[in-house]
Amino acid sequence: MSIILSKSNYKEAASVNYMNLVSKNLLLIFTRNPQLGKCKTRLANTVGDKTALNIYKFLLEHTVSITKNLNVAKQVWYSEEIWENDIWSPQFYDKRLQVGAHLGLRMAHAFEEGFSSGFDKIIVIGSDLYDLSQADIEEAFARLEDHDFVVGPAEDGGYYLLGMKFLKPDLFHHKSWGSPTVLKDTLGDLQHEKHAILALRNDVDRFEDIKNNDAFKPFLNTNKNDAETT
Repeated sequence: MSIILSKSNYKEAASVNYMNLVSKNLLLIFTRNPQLGKCKTRLANTVGDKTALNIYKFLLEHTVSITKNLNVAKQVWYSEEIWENDIWSPQFYDKRLQVGAHLGLRMAHAFEEGFSSGFDKIIVIGSDLYDLSQADIEEAFARLEDHDFVVGPAEDGGYYLLGMKFLKPDLFHHKSWGSPTVLKDTLGDLQHEKHAILALRNDVDRFEDIKNNDAFKPFLNTNKNDAETT
């Protein structure tokens, strides 16, 4: 069973992986606690809460597989509470709790804390991208060698990755988070900055994002069988 830590005591409980102190590059992984009915709600509207949860756990496992061997410091930022005994091993990841009224403020807090801790290059990703690979993240850090910012555009009009070498607060304000305008508004903020744009990728939010992907067919077949037996 996971040990669950509330927002009132997360600072004392946040783990510290001392191997992470060596690197000057930091990867922030933003994740939702995988709880029934509380994650992938738009996907759940089509496939149901149970299948949506199973798909999200599958995506979390994929995110672990593409990040654990990266030669950078890694922090997992939980949406609700820190779980000590889960797939995010303290051997590879430090654990933190998101702080802020909306996604922009939560990311700004994580970046600010990272730069205050002495990191030079910081990248944030989500945990729902089956299209993302370890090589993609390595490329993003490499692009920060000769750019100040890097953006990974998502097919839905948002972004799946954002990286920088210094904090630019405008990036985290005046955005309609979760809408198709986020990427456009973000690139507008960066028009006078030296920035790189990565390849287009697709995150998983809706049924349309997975219906033609063979990797998700076992979940959809299970969902169909469950529906037929009820």
